[in-house]
Amino acid sequence: MKPRAEGFAFRVECNASHARASVLTTPHGEVALPTFMPVGTQGSVKTLTPGEVASTGARIVLGNTYHLMLRPGADAIAAHGGLHEFTRWPHAMLTDSGGFQAFSLTEKVKATEDGFTFQSHLDGTKYALSPEEAVRVQGLIGADIQMQLDVCPPGESTRAVVEDALARTTRWARRALAAPRPRGQALFGIVQGSCFPDLRRAHAAELAALDPGFDGLALGGFSVGEPIEKMHDTLAEVAHLLDPERPRYLMGVGTPYDLWRAIEQGVDMFDCVLPTRNARNGQALTRHGRIVIKQARYKDDRSPLDPSCDCACCAGGYSRAYLRHLFIAGEILVLRLFSLHNLHYYGQIVREARQAIVGGHFAETKRRALQDLSSEDSPRNLSKAST
Repeated sequence: MKPRAEGFAFRVECNASHARASVLTTPHGEVALPTFMPVGTQGSVKTLTPGEVASTGARIVLGNTYHLMLRPGADAIAAHGGLHEFTRWPHAMLTDSGGFQAFSLTEKVKATEDGFTFQSHLDGTKYALSPEEAVRVQGLIGADIQMQLDVCPPGESTRAVVEDALARTTRWARRALAAPRPRGQALFGIVQGSCFPDLRRAHAAELAALDPGFDGLALGGFSVGEPIEKMHDTLAEVAHLLDPERPRYLMGVGTPYDLWRAIEQGVDMFDCVLPTRNARNGQALTRHGRIVIKQARYKDDRSPLDPSCDCACCAGGYSRAYLRHLFIAGEILVLRLFSLHNLHYYGQIVREARQAIVGGHFAETKRRALQDLSSEDSPRNLSKAST
């Protein structure tokens, strides 16, 4: 299957069992895969300029349709030339459909066969988000890749609830594919099925067979309350079975541990708020564990966050003692430095994984990385400690 969107191409360069090194070509440049997409919810990766985000190695970022359609509005963004021009981000960009946020963040939300109706959490304005409207709004926003509207059931939903969700997601997928959108904008489908591997496999095959086809396939509905090991077990059974001729995107995941495990199973693309959210909570992520900078043990520590890291924070010589002082004093600089460091670390993970796949030593590289993350005080446990 070849991508139907103008200006797009996808090719796999190398495999290491299920893991793969690929290249996604977009109208705003090539993206080496695997890749991590920093989250710019409001059109901005919090605390950082576009140039600083790019300095971490990122060549694609994510914008949130729900938040952007509420403020400043899709029409306003389009009037400024689209989200690339509005935000001054020169590389590739993806927007989610907004459905998950509409369902989870708002009051008086109603899900029907037509889509979601909801009230804005900002001012109570009523909105209707159908599969066609999600395509239209994302077309105005103008990212390189948009996502179909889908139904995301909670992680521990019954099989019957999950079956209903994926059946509706398929119906919405057909409507999204039939809706007009800019020729230079790709559309990805979203595979649902919770932690039922047979439902995931069936839904992946169903979406892959749709004509005209999606330009990529995503795995949605993970990291929504299910046990983490159950997620990993399901990914191991499902991810590598997604159409090999399209990019595979794991939505909203996750920790460094999660990235290594998912890359092993053939996932190409990731996004998650964790690295920047934890940075704002004073947590630096390193290959050897999590540093909670407010702890008293760092008061006189002259070492950088990670001596082996070449990010602007570590290579700049900022000591843990100074960073702790900034955090205790409420200085914004430390949030910026931690965000730079954490995104650089995530970029380092996907770059290291890609190099290992190409170099033929992925299994050993992954083993060492997970061994470094095996302690209790490690990024493996960040999802428990970051709220």
